[in-house]
Parts: sequence; C-alpha cells; structure tokens
Amino acid sequence: MPFQSENSFIPIPPPGEDELPYDDGEPMESERHLAQMDLLIEVLKLFWRDRDDVYVAGNMAIYFSELQAKKNDFRGPDVFVVLDTNRRERKSWVVWQEDGMTPDVVIELLSESTEAVDRGDKMRIYAKLLHVPEYYLFDPFSGVLEAYVLDRATRSYLPMPPETNGDVVSACLGLRLGVRHGTYRGLAVDWLRWIDAHGRVLQTGEEQARAAEEQARAAEEQARAAGDEAKRLAARLAAYEKQFGPLPGGDSG
Repeated sequence: MPFQSENSFIPIPPPGEDELPYDDGEPMESERHLAQMDLLIEVLKLFWRDRDDVYVAGNMAIYFSELQAKKNDFRGPDVFVVLDTNRRERKSWVVWQEDGMTPDVVIELLSESTEAVDRGDKMRIYAKLLHVPEYYLFDPFSGVLEAYVLDRATRSYLPMPPETNGDVVSACLGLRLGVRHGTYRGLAVDWLRWIDAHGRVLQTGEEQARAAEEQARAAEEQARAAGDEAKRLAARLAAYEKQFGPLPGGDSG
C-alpha cells in the first residue's frame, strides 16, 4: 500500500536485497551437487577475474516480482551468469534493483527431489518471465547434460543440439559445456566443465597451481639437463686439449 502524506500519496518502494531473504532454506542435494555447483562458479570467476562486467553466482535467491517476493516460493538457480552488469557483492538478485536485468545463462543440477520442478515451473519461469536465453540441466550422478535455447517468439525452450563429442556451445558466453572425468575435492567422477573455444578445459585454482608447479619442475629439469650437457662437453674438450693441445683460436692460457 502507498504511504499517504498530507498532500499526496508517496509510493513506498518495493523491498530490496537488504530486506528480502537471501537464503532459500534448501541445502544442496548431496556433496557432489555442492561440489559441482562450486566447480562451475569457481572456474568462471577465475576465467573472468579481470572483468568487472560479469556476475556469476549460485544457490542465490532471484526476485522478479513483488508478488513472488512476498510469497518467497521460488528457489534460486544452482548456477547463473549475468552479462553486461557490474561485479559486486550481492545478497540476492533483485530484478527491479538491477534495471530489469535477468540471467543470461542458468544451470540447474538435477536430483530426484528437484527434477520435476526444474523441468516444469522453473523452466516456464526462466522462459516466459525471466527470458533466460540459455538453460542447462545436468545430473551429477548420471552425467547427462541437456541444453536448451530460448525461442523468443514463443518464449519457450528448444533443445540445443550437441557437438559430435557431446559438448554444447554457449553462444552467450563464448564457451562450451562438456562432461569430463577428473578429480575435484577428492571426488574422481564425471564433472560438468567449462571449455574454451580451443577445446581446453578451464582450470580450477588447484589445477592452475598444479600446472604451474609442473611447469616449474620441467623448467628446472631442463636447466639441470642443460648444465649436465655443458659439463660433459667441457670434460670432452679438456680431454681433447690434453691429448692434442688447445683448439685453434682457443685460449692457450
């Protein structure tokens, strides 16, 4: 209801992120679901660490209408990306505080308790109300990835055909999503990974540190091998000069 002043009605602004609940009260389905969510978010943040116009988050409430905010009946996406925005700390994504901006990409991690909603109400809301261009569903246990692209004319999702290796292209992000076997947080399973245009899996912080250590180790071994070779050549030269005298043009001492 608007606030009534002495001379006129002054509209009361809708609540913002500081007033609205930002915890949806729903924990991730399993340890693997939580790790998968963190993996996708961590890698993108590292990849775009020098950009201030991209926001990446997960398991965060999204508010898109006052009625929905009052009812508080919409669980936020597991992972979402917003382009052409500003990177800052947020408690929740409140559409009317973000100049009407909504996610460009949403990923939901399927489970027995959420699959019906992810394929039903959420899919409808993302398409018809939030107009999210790309929507992905991934089951961390079966390893099945599904990709959908928004048909803006009908405001419904169409299946996105995968590449021959099963990867799917995110036109919004200029990246690919694909399933790769690996180890993350001690779990050696098939993970959904971000992949660059050259087919390289974007690395986690741990993978980057491990790769840097391996490069440093390889450089040390190369330098050691070069030093050993130089010593061998010096020894052969000394033996030659001992038998035949200094090489022409050499330092005779």
